[in-house]
Amino acid sequence: MSDLRVLLADDHPVFLAGMRQLVDATPGLTVAAEATSGTGAVAAAEAHSPDVAVLDLHMPGLSGVEATRAITTRNPEIGVVILTMLDDDDSLFAAMRAGAKGYLLKGAGPVEVAQAIVAVGAGAAVFGPGIAHRLIDYFATPARASAEEISGLTAREREILELVADGHSNATIAERLFLSPKTVRNHVSNIFAKLHVADRAQAMLRARRAGLGS
Repeated sequence: MSDLRVLLADDHPVFLAGMRQLVDATPGLTVAAEATSGTGAVAAAEAHSPDVAVLDLHMPGLSGVEATRAITTRNPEIGVVILTMLDDDDSLFAAMRAGAKGYLLKGAGPVEVAQAIVAVGAGAAVFGPGIAHRLIDYFATPARASAEEISGLTAREREILELVADGHSNATIAERLFLSPKTVRNHVSNIFAKLHVADRAQAMLRARRAGLGS
């Protein structure tokens, strides 16, 4: 059986070198390519078609989430493992929605990281112990985020967020509420700012957690 070919992407040279040593020292794994940016990771995945890509979340060019989405869209056979310092729920769920099959924190030990790469290369999904417990808690407790997260929204913003949670586009929302598309865009931008989210997907997640949407 041939070695699993691994793409490594991180903008910190020392950490990248450490990951290279780990992969080189692990039987059954080999480094297929390296990148120091999200854009470079996507290009390397396209050029080398690795079995597994290990990505940081914070990288220049494209973020790790954006790079994950691009890589898995172009080649769903590549298993992506996120290896990051970020352990917040928004980063975790954004990575999962983008197609990541693994999510580990950089404090994980070398054996745990190597095992995760092997498991994802075999088609499994792997999350660090703390991450796994949070996933279980999250899905076992519906609507955990209550009015606290959306208390700062106006009545109109809440109305629009509920429609966003149901998957409606800005154009559809404008038609339903008899508003101009520009007005809806402004409201959506304000909602993103108040909820401290970066995109529509994160806003939908927050809304669903708060019990909005059908």
